[in-house]
Amino acid sequence: MIRRRLCLGAAAIALTVPLAGCVTVHGERALIPSIRPAEAAKVLANFATQNNKATKSYDQQAITSIEAGPLGAIDEAGVRAKHANNPQGNPKYSALKFSDQKYFIPEQRGWPKFFVAEALTNRSTNERWLLAFRRGAPTDPWKADYLGVAVPGSLPDFAVDKHGHAESVPLAGTDLLVQPGQLSAQYADYLDGGKDAPQVFADGPATSGLRTNRASAARTANTVTQYADQPDSSGDFSPIALRTTDGGAVVFFGSRHQSRATFRASYHLSLDKDTQALTSGTPRTSITLARVSQNMVTVPRKTSTAKVGFLSNLTGLVSAKGS
Repeated sequence: MIRRRLCLGAAAIALTVPLAGCVTVHGERALIPSIRPAEAAKVLANFATQNNKATKSYDQQAITSIEAGPLGAIDEAGVRAKHANNPQGNPKYSALKFSDQKYFIPEQRGWPKFFVAEALTNRSTNERWLLAFRRGAPTDPWKADYLGVAVPGSLPDFAVDKHGHAESVPLAGTDLLVQPGQLSAQYADYLDGGKDAPQVFADGPATSGLRTNRASAARTANTVTQYADQPDSSGDFSPIALRTTDGGAVVFFGSRHQSRATFRASYHLSLDKDTQALTSGTPRTSITLARVSQNMVTVPRKTSTAKVGFLSNLTGLVSAKGS
């Protein structure tokens, strides 16, 4: 359990504990900040160090030491594929650097605990990265479960109290249009496009645009493609949510997506090297691609006329199977 030592000074020594002028705050019971700002800065700096190590040498252990959840699933598969094709490392390596960092740290009771780091990077001139870090116990390392990339002007303001603490939002029982814990399931239902699919998502590339693209690609002269979408809100795929000043929330959540392409006889399937490295079996007549999506959305209050809007939707291949 996390324990914060709070020294009370000489006046308190005469109370009930004569051997030490300190008391113990239990992180599983007390409402305390999930992390101190200086410690959060160290977590982000370590993330950059390990990410650069993984990018330079395609080191899977470097990725798994700092990432979990949807972000970890995507990056671990990517590094594994790159290493298979480039065992000597990345000849075009460029170090990741953060600047203009901000930390949104909620007060939380119990475990797991999380915080969100926001920063500019040298990967873009003005897009902001938001990394949602979480750990399940005081002895666990902080790992980034989610990454969201926000274009300029799209990110709402996070609500903070007079002490500068952000406000975490629970996964259920909120005043939001969609409960954070239900976003993954509702997104999967929406993409499946059934008659009862929820209509809570605003139009955009990750919603109506994706459904349109799938419809147009479902049947071509050479292939027939079927899609299946699965929610995942368990473990380190559990959503993370922070309140915004307009009363809504920014929520990070994950989802899983499969596509199975069956191709005509004698059709020659061409796969890029990274996909080949992640493919088991031989794609003689079909190939099934499994992807993980990490999503950062705005969720309005129930009383609002707005819908759930995607700020970021980053999807990556994690495995493939030929048959």
